[in-house]
Amino acid sequence: MAEFSYRGRSSDGQLVEGTLQGASRAAVLKQLKQQNIIATKIEAGSAKASGSSVRGSGLSINIAALFKPHKVSMDDMIMFSRQMYALTRSGIPLIRAINGLADATRSPVLSEVLRDITRSLTQGTTLANAFRAHPHVFGELFIAMIRMGETTGRLDSAFRQLIDHLELEKDTRKKIVAATRYPIIVTVFIFIALFIVNIFVVPQFSSIFSKLGADLPLPTIVLIASSNFMLKFWWLIVGLLVIAIGSFIYWKKTPEGHLQWDKFILKIPILGGVFERVALGRFARPFAMMLEAGVPLLQALTVTSRTVGNEHVGKGIEGMLNGIERGESLLATASSSGMFNPLILQMIAVGEETGNVSDLLVDIADFYDQEVEYDLKRLAESLEPILLIFMGAMVLVLALGVFLPMWELGAAFN
Repeated sequence: MAEFSYRGRSSDGQLVEGTLQGASRAAVLKQLKQQNIIATKIEAGSAKASGSSVRGSGLSINIAALFKPHKVSMDDMIMFSRQMYALTRSGIPLIRAINGLADATRSPVLSEVLRDITRSLTQGTTLANAFRAHPHVFGELFIAMIRMGETTGRLDSAFRQLIDHLELEKDTRKKIVAATRYPIIVTVFIFIALFIVNIFVVPQFSSIFSKLGADLPLPTIVLIASSNFMLKFWWLIVGLLVIAIGSFIYWKKTPEGHLQWDKFILKIPILGGVFERVALGRFARPFAMMLEAGVPLLQALTVTSRTVGNEHVGKGIEGMLNGIERGESLLATASSSGMFNPLILQMIAVGEETGNVSDLLVDIADFYDQEVEYDLKRLAESLEPILLIFMGAMVLVLALGVFLPMWELGAAFN
């Protein structure tokens, strides 16, 4: 009896893997069928024995897995959607199309996922359910659009809309990164400069002042005291910093911490309004896209509440969902959420009156996109005076602390 490692899916779609003893691969496949497991991969030998690993004291570490990428980039997702749009539009069978893309993609993670999707399709699974088995790659919006495309027979149209959505998302991210790059770089260099001055510059002046034995002004005393503290207790500062960062990351990963942090960033001066409009734009455009594709209103709200990128805004959208379930109109629930300004509420009202909500939501999304673009252009201009004031204050403290005692000593000698 040989040992075989297997991977497959249970009757409820859950991924299962393990090892079985069997005379042949066919015998193992028969055992899995008896357990209601659809096998996607069967290999001779134990899965734990394959690949590079380090063993010791009962601990096994797969070295290759440590450096293996686990995410699919936005560029790869856009390229995949574009290719699927072209292939589905030309009428090429799905299994053949996806299998070909698995060989052509640059992403090893996406390639592995597409091969698993091909195996699922071969076994009769729908495309949406095959995508749903990989939530780390395909989000709920992606799956909902594909499901509607399969239902209506317009899969190419679903991929076309997903391409537009992903490209807009990528463009927004690039604008945010470009707008925040300058303030972040300046802030980092300010703290590096403070560290260098306290560690290397101030101690040199401190030794000179101590030899002179003169009374030092208050700015110099504070400067020397902070430098001495940093030199003496640098290990404590580093330890507290590591503990603070680790505690923040742990707290932010908790549901309550994530919600509180997302609520807090919306209240940050200058930046908070940008983040809020980005989140609302992420709600309006996918919501319109799903309504236009024929997704039911409640399902569309449920999906978009999880794709806005901000937990606090998502909770507000869930509140709208509860109101609609009670029979309230979209306008009434949007108004009670407190997330939309009067202009947006008026546009929603017109959409409901004319029965053209999806088109009005696209206009709302365009409005938010324009606002975000304008805010991001002004972001660097708004933050620059604050950074200049901070840098000026730092230079002033250093100048007073270092040069003031020199001026006093020079005046004393004269």
